[in-house]
Amino acid sequence: MKDYKVLVTASSQGIGRGIAEVLLEQGARVVINGRRKDVIEKAVKELSDTGRVHGVVADITVREEVERLVDKAVNLLGGLDAIVYVTGSPKPGRFAELSDQDWEEGTRLLVMSAVWLVRKALRYLESSENPSITLLSSIAVKEPVPNLSLSSVLRISIHGLVKTLSRDLVEKKIRVNAVMPGYIDTSRINEILEHKSRLVGKTIEELRRELENGIPLGRLGKPKEVGYLVAFLISKYASYINGASIPIDGGLLRTVI
Repeated sequence: MKDYKVLVTASSQGIGRGIAEVLLEQGARVVINGRRKDVIEKAVKELSDTGRVHGVVADITVREEVERLVDKAVNLLGGLDAIVYVTGSPKPGRFAELSDQDWEEGTRLLVMSAVWLVRKALRYLESSENPSITLLSSIAVKEPVPNLSLSSVLRISIHGLVKTLSRDLVEKKIRVNAVMPGYIDTSRINEILEHKSRLVGKTIEELRRELENGIPLGRLGKPKEVGYLVAFLISKYASYINGASIPIDGGLLRTVI
């Protein structure tokens, strides 16, 4: 992936950071993104030995900031070959615990941000010899996760967008795919476990062991393992993969298809 020009949103830490690390290891040039300047600067410094990473502060729940992010990424990279859409996590909670404002904020975070990003990036991707879009969602779209109502409901829209774009953009030779992470070892997992701990009265350590025992591979995934899949989908090795939604969950999903 030498000199591939890639923008990865929400990538100063967590899954997005793992994706950025793998892309850099494979020779790509990467713009990472986050909302906090101090966190972005720290991430760029830790990755800067490659000399091929830049950081841009932007809140992807705001359309104007998404558009500025794409323009800035193109200026820093000298073009754009791929966008990788990752978001922060919505508020956890059961349906009855969530307000109308929670749903509106969740929609901007999990749906509209993807629409704004793709719309703005299209004219730049059209100039690439190997353009692609990879959108991350969650296995919650296949099997709703308890206490994650916003994610379970809203992320389904990402897969409708993937299927729509995979046909609408075929004449522009832009491939579009989705990745569905399962339980990946990030700060989000701790947030989920803390919320559940208050509800059921178990310790976070007990709940973490229960979670790991329920995964056929017996452990949580690592952010870079998601990165390896994303790197493959961006690469020319995946040139005939379009409109696919691929889980990466250690075998957790029980659905046949």
